[in-house]
Amino acid sequence: MRAMQTIVGLVAALQVGAALADPVRVGCLYPLTGPGGLYGRDSAIAIDMALEDLAARPDQGYPDLDIVIEDTRSRTLRSLQMSRQFIEDDGMDFLCGVVSSNIALAVSEFVEDTNVIFIGTDHASPRLTSTALHENYFRVSNGSRQSMLAGAQYIQRHFQSDGEPLNIAFIGPDYDYGYQSWDDLTAFLERHDVDFNIVGTYWPRLFETDYSNYINAILAQQPDIVVNGHWGLDLVTFIRQANQTDLFDQVAFMNFDSGGNFEVLAQLGDDMPLGIVLSARHHVSWPPTAANSQFVERFFERANRYPSYAAEGAYTGIMVIAEAVRQAGGTDDIDALRAALRTLEISLPEDPEGFRSRMDPDHHQMLQVQAIGRTVPDARFAPATIQLGEWEVFPPPEHWPELPPRNE
Repeated sequence: MRAMQTIVGLVAALQVGAALADPVRVGCLYPLTGPGGLYGRDSAIAIDMALEDLAARPDQGYPDLDIVIEDTRSRTLRSLQMSRQFIEDDGMDFLCGVVSSNIALAVSEFVEDTNVIFIGTDHASPRLTSTALHENYFRVSNGSRQSMLAGAQYIQRHFQSDGEPLNIAFIGPDYDYGYQSWDDLTAFLERHDVDFNIVGTYWPRLFETDYSNYINAILAQQPDIVVNGHWGLDLVTFIRQANQTDLFDQVAFMNFDSGGNFEVLAQLGDDMPLGIVLSARHHVSWPPTAANSQFVERFFERANRYPSYAAEGAYTGIMVIAEAVRQAGGTDDIDALRAALRTLEISLPEDPEGFRSRMDPDHHQMLQVQAIGRTVPDARFAPATIQLGEWEVFPPPEHWPELPPRNE
């Protein structure tokens, strides 16, 4: 049996609870090294936290969990090989994780004809919950479609023109996540009767190192709004290079899905421009609840740094698996597990007071509140010196929003 890989070292696979005779086996796929490695390392720490929380509830019927984390190195073929080994050799009951939407699509397709459920915790492409959806896939973190819906509402609220259409440019990564984000945003802008012109769309490759030509092209188009679809170090690189121009003085800059991730704020420090519009799937400073504050501080105690949004997604994945198995009475009845997941509600660190995250039964997408803010000085979470403030909160729709196929 392989050992669970955590930030504190290699330890025996952790087990909690005593509700079932045999542990529930979960194979997690995360990049622990290379591009995106921080997200995987943060996820491993948060999984440890989830196991600790489950261990504190021994009388509530939660199962033993035997969790193995493997390093995908952000590679599709490696991820598929690990998925096959997890299922065919190791007898895993669940797969979980995956950062890249492209990798998630491949893993999801692989598990479709198995009796193993894939719990997506970090990727965001809406294809996984629409045209590529099947009964063995469930996503427990915000998808980019929900982020783009909130973004369109934000633009309508603050930038709806009085007679002249808005000129909007988009720049995002040249793969599924970027394409779907842009398609969804334009569809939701139309649905909310925002009058706009598209003055440019730009598709640099993933992990680009030089955005200067794209930045100059955007400036030449003179848009009112630039929506950016990058994440992680790609966004950090873009902002640092854009700081060498007057882009942030000339246009309203927005990133609705991942720009407010703590990783980005920490990397940029004082280089983060003030007044730009950002959001993410989890924030260290919102919601201002005891549950979120405790999650953030507990993570810091383990890692000596604050969590990226991937951490809360991985924490959610483990808690969701435990709750679904508890409700289904074990893992023997796959249909009972699917039914439990389709109707699941759960309280999470990212939930504001009075709200519980809930699964949309038709699209297998967790419905969660989206908070969008502007960058303001805030040094409470070093090394970040700027956080989000001036929050605006967008509850999820009652049901996952349907959109025309467009480019799906």
